[in-house]
Amino acid sequence: MNAMNDIWMEVNNVSLRVPTYEQRERSAKSFYSTFIAAAFDPPVRNYRTLLEDISISLKSGDRLAIMGKNGAGKSTLLRVLAGAYSPYRGNVIVEGKLQALLNINLGFNPDATIKENIYLRGAAMGLTITECHEIIPSVLEFSGLQGRSGDRFRVLSAGQKLRLGFSITTEVQNDILVMDEWIGAGDAEFLEKAQARLMAKVSSAKIVVLASHSVMLLRHICNRAIYMDQGRVVAEGDLEDIIARFIPNAPPKPAAKAKNVGETLVEKR
Repeated sequence: MNAMNDIWMEVNNVSLRVPTYEQRERSAKSFYSTFIAAAFDPPVRNYRTLLEDISISLKSGDRLAIMGKNGAGKSTLLRVLAGAYSPYRGNVIVEGKLQALLNINLGFNPDATIKENIYLRGAAMGLTITECHEIIPSVLEFSGLQGRSGDRFRVLSAGQKLRLGFSITTEVQNDILVMDEWIGAGDAEFLEKAQARLMAKVSSAKIVVLASHSVMLLRHICNRAIYMDQGRVVAEGDLEDIIARFIPNAPPKPAAKAKNVGETLVEKR
C-alpha cells in the first residue's frame, strides 16, 4: 500500500476454516439403543472452508460493496475484517481505527446498570475508561434514557435496548466503517435522527465496507464492489459493472441521488 495513504486496509490471501461435528447416521430402534449409541459413537470432527483465498486492497475514499446471494460468505468476511474471526491462512492489515456495525445488541449484561453497560460496550469498542466516562451524557441523551443510568438493563423494553445499543455503537467516529446491512433502530420517532447520525458516520469515514442486498443503498454509498459466491470473490470492479453483470433485473441507475436518506435508505433486516 502506498505510504502516502494514511488510512488503508489490506486483505492478503485470506482463508477461513471452522470445525464441524458430524454424527454418523444410525437407526433409532428404541430410546435405550439411541442413548447407548450416542454415548459410544461420538461425532466426528471435520473442517469446513467458509472463505477461500480472498485479497482486497482499500485506501482512503474507497466505499466497497460486498455483494452475493445468501450464504455466499459476505457476513463472514465482515467478521474477519473486524477481527471477530481469525483466518487460518493469510492476514488482514489495518492502518487506522476500525469500527464494525454488525450487531448493536451484542455484549450487554442484563444484570448490570445502563451506565455499567456503557462502560462494558465502550471497552469492547477499544475506548479507555476516560473516553467511556465522557460519552455517557451524550449516549443517554441520544437514546432518551436520561435519568435512568442506574436502572438495570433487563428492565428496558426491546426498543429502549435497541436505542441504547445504537447510541453507544455510533457515538464515536472511526476511520474505517464495516457494516452488515443498514441499521434501522428503534421506533419511528427515534429512527429519523438515527438515520441522520448513521449517514453522517458513513460520510465522515475514510473507508466504508458495506454488505447489503439493496442495490439502491449500495448505489448511494459505494463506488466499488466485489461479488462473492461460495466463500470466494468471483468478480471485483466498478459498482455499476458488478450490478450489470450479476443483477440483470436491477432497477436502472437514478439520475440523481436520493435527497432524504432517512426515508429512502432504511434497510430492515
